[in-house]
Amino acid sequence: MYKAFRDGTERLLRIPANPEPPPGDETTTRLFLAAPNYYRYLLVQWVLRTIIAVAVVVPMEVLPMIGPMSRAFDRAIPQAFLFRAPVLIVAIVILQRLFALALVRLDFEKRWYLVTNRSLRVREGVMRVREMTITFANIQNISVSQGPIQRLLGIADLRVDTAGGGAQKKEKSGDENMHGVRFRGVNNAAEIRDLINMRLRELKDSGLGDQDEHASSPLAALQPLAASLMEPLHAVLEEATALRETVARTSAG
Repeated sequence: MYKAFRDGTERLLRIPANPEPPPGDETTTRLFLAAPNYYRYLLVQWVLRTIIAVAVVVPMEVLPMIGPMSRAFDRAIPQAFLFRAPVLIVAIVILQRLFALALVRLDFEKRWYLVTNRSLRVREGVMRVREMTITFANIQNISVSQGPIQRLLGIADLRVDTAGGGAQKKEKSGDENMHGVRFRGVNNAAEIRDLINMRLRELKDSGLGDQDEHASSPLAALQPLAASLMEPLHAVLEEATALRETVARTSAG
């Protein structure tokens, strides 16, 4: 049943296919996924939201109807809808929470963390799909965060910030940081952090930096022109040297 729901939801929401590896050598691509305990972490959140939903809906929507229902019963007035309304409300809440539960599973499955030798790519979300690609040349900070429940489950979030982002801006705004990505719910955050740091060092030691940036820079655009002028400049230099030698011989004679 869940498979049918998943296939139907993917078609309805037009969820993109699996992401391609980010820029870099594809042979170096490493795929990381959220840990199984992250699904349990999402389930805990779903249970809490369900409890809150029931605790709010019953007092606010169902209980106020009990008085009119009892009076209608005492007067023998046929007001059947008063009896059906609470059942309908509870049924809607239950269906909504079951739908949310299925989305929790789909959200867990549709998470992709890809790392190559030059960049990384994160894809997440179901109702709202978010995909971001970061080149290592732009990485400014790497941090690991872990809440109490995450520590209990042995998972953590790895956050990668780029220039222009940062934790302070994220904390103040409360919105999703558009200058960074998160590897959510991984059980090997230290391994991923060490891998990114190692490839950052390799990139720095190679002296190449971001090849795409160099290829699109103004200096890179002038390199072919400079190369084409080298031969004429050498010819002019040779003629000038020969002319100077001729003048020197004439003066000596």
